[in-house]
Amino acid sequence: MADLMIDINIVPLEEGGYLALSDDLPGLLAEGRSYQEALEIAYDVARKLIESYVEHNDPLPESIQKQLNKTHKVTKFKIPLSIAL
Repeated sequence: MADLMIDINIVPLEEGGYLALSDDLPGLLAEGRSYQEALEIAYDVARKLIESYVEHNDPLPESIQKQLNKTHKVTKFKIPLSIAL
């Protein structure tokens, strides 16, 4: 499991309520009666969208893939070993 950070933009709607969108995760669209509700719904939608990408073997959006590459980066070390043969 990886912790990902995505940008969420929440804007007030003229008719009331709030709309949450993300440039990092195309397709994320969440509407709530309050700012907090829109944010909570956006969290659930983001999780489901990413699960769908993985389930269908679709490439993840670039900003998310970059984060995963950083967290799963292999670090190589050279260590001296002394062994008797």
